[in-house]
Amino acid sequence: MTGRIHRFDALDNFRDYGDYGALAGRHIAAGRLFRSAHQARASDADLGRLDALGIAAIVDLRRPSERREQPSRRPAGFTGVVIESPHDDGGEAPHITFLKTADLTPDSGRRFMTETYRRLPFEPSHLDLFARYFRTLGEVEGPVLIHCAAGKDRTGMLAALTHHLLGVHPDDMIADYLLTNTAVDLERRAPGIARQLEAMTGRTASHDAVVAFLGVDPVYLETALAEIAAQYGSVDAYLEQALGVDARLRDRIGERLAA
Repeated sequence: MTGRIHRFDALDNFRDYGDYGALAGRHIAAGRLFRSAHQARASDADLGRLDALGIAAIVDLRRPSERREQPSRRPAGFTGVVIESPHDDGGEAPHITFLKTADLTPDSGRRFMTETYRRLPFEPSHLDLFARYFRTLGEVEGPVLIHCAAGKDRTGMLAALTHHLLGVHPDDMIADYLLTNTAVDLERRAPGIARQLEAMTGRTASHDAVVAFLGVDPVYLETALAEIAAQYGSVDAYLEQALGVDARLRDRIGERLAA
């Protein structure tokens, strides 16, 4: 699994989420599906590496306020499709509000993340972005990159939906989701993040609390999928009814991504 991780100077959690077995004996091609954190701090060398991947479309799952605060850097002359949401609630991102106001403990972090995932698949901006992403998968020939701020939650949800659509085994889907915990090197980064949080909030977060918030846990994704099933009957029904992924589009995506 660690071979999926692409190392950059200042672009975190960059991974290939293709190269899995899929439905009908197919195999998803490597080098077609990428996921990452934001690119605001990407170095010039990072941009060169991105350019070499030949990205045909970028799906930025962040809010407008997040994009304004951390604008993306892209390779010079980038001509690919960029998909963003204009939906802006006028407030700061919920995870920033949580970090500023909540008790920074492992339990509070897990509760916050679990509730976030319970709502995540149904937020208007996500419904719009997810639907446009799947349409793009059925249209573009080159690689697609999806990202949010940290590349783990909104991005992880969309990658998991893609895996479900393509028929990736649930064990592979969960393993891919959990690879964030390796890709971002939680143990090494936690002390630095704790200092940033203290500077921002004036409060001290324990090492375990920072690791819990920065990482992912199977229960988060399982919560989202269970809520989708509760509201739509199945993930397949959600994909079709909420995101417009009908049988024709599903087949087209499978054909385009097949190795």
